[in-house]
Amino acid sequence: MQSSARVTMYSPSAFVFVLISCGIITVTAQAPTPAPADTPCALKSNTTCDECLQNVTCLWCITTKKCIEYPVKSILPSNSVCPLNDARWGLCWLNFQILIITVSVLAGIIIIAILVCCFCCCKCEKIGRKREDMQMERQTRLRKDRQKAR
Repeated sequence: MQSSARVTMYSPSAFVFVLISCGIITVTAQAPTPAPADTPCALKSNTTCDECLQNVTCLWCITTKKCIEYPVKSILPSNSVCPLNDARWGLCWLNFQILIITVSVLAGIIIIAILVCCFCCCKCEKIGRKREDMQMERQTRLRKDRQKAR
């Protein structure tokens, strides 16, 4: 039997051309586009809270109407920078103090929920083992009773 399948051989130069073309297309497709430069927070002072908070690194102080770079070195901004009641970060309608309290309460609720789930799972597993042990004990007793009856 003869096979009628035909194998087409390409020249090595065509193969190299295809590889180079794919490489060029890949490199040009992955060329990074320059990101728009964030304007410094200080330039947005004496504007609005919404304008200031467009940049996530900025903190708006209502009393002074200043847009400040968020003090990343300290977790919470100090009172000298802006009092927590007057500080806005992320959302203009939510003051920083309430944000911190809300996040803390939610974290506490999540931790308590996880602990309750762990406790319930352990308790259910223990109850399941007791049932299994009782069933095994019952089967052993029945087996012994049958052997005695013979």
